[in-house]
Amino acid sequence: MIRAFTLEWLKLKHYRVFWILFGLYLLAQLIITNGGIFFLEWLESKGADIEGISPTLLPIYDFPDIWHNSTWLGSYVKILISFIIIVSVNNELSYNTLRQNIIDGISKREFLLSKLSLILFLATVCTLVLFVSGLIAGFQYSHVLELKYVFADMEHLVAYFLQLVVFGLFAFSIAMVIKKAGFAIVLIFLYSIVFEPIITGILEFAPFTKDYTEGIVKFFPIYSIEKLCGKFYESPFAKYIFQEIKEGPLWFEWIIPIIWAFIYMTFITWVLNKRDLKA
Repeated sequence: MIRAFTLEWLKLKHYRVFWILFGLYLLAQLIITNGGIFFLEWLESKGADIEGISPTLLPIYDFPDIWHNSTWLGSYVKILISFIIIVSVNNELSYNTLRQNIIDGISKREFLLSKLSLILFLATVCTLVLFVSGLIAGFQYSHVLELKYVFADMEHLVAYFLQLVVFGLFAFSIAMVIKKAGFAIVLIFLYSIVFEPIITGILEFAPFTKDYTEGIVKFFPIYSIEKLCGKFYESPFAKYIFQEIKEGPLWFEWIIPIIWAFIYMTFITWVLNKRDLKA
């Protein structure tokens, strides 16, 4: 795995698109984690209040709430990670780099491991950045600083890491089928942001379908990934206006994305083995 990642790193370290996309993702994470206080101060300056409470008094940075809040928000920019995976894989396929690597003695297994190592690397770095920036913001703004609260609810970070890994494998699967990076990026964007949310929304909430299909939606690929950190309508911020919230993934909401990860891995391996690299 180390050798595979080293090979991947040598390809990417001078690739400008990789650094632009990765930089945008990390910047978005930092803004999400640390920009909330400035938004609340702006709301206060405009005279806004929430149920008679000044926005700046909302404990969104309090430990351990910050872990749930930041991972829920961070999950909305995971699409940028998928773009990195797609560009990396499609570059190999479009410019015959993969075929040349096979000729030079690098096996298909090593190619697969190199992309898996990239996905794990990106997920690890992004999770660590979210963790460190959360610590910094929390120690700066939290009213609760006892260590037992600082390091409570760490399962949200684990869920965030798993979400990035599984979504990265989903992007890898798409890239193995569609050779053009632009088409693959458009497809994954439309499917994850538009098509599946509309389908699952109808199945889950439409009066004429929900009695029959509400239990099916949890098996959809994007839906199951998003449930790890919470769907858009499961905002952790609702608790600050005294609404009941879902605190974390249920046991089966951990299992379903893992099953999808195995499905993606099986599919990627099958496509790789079937692909003709001689022409």
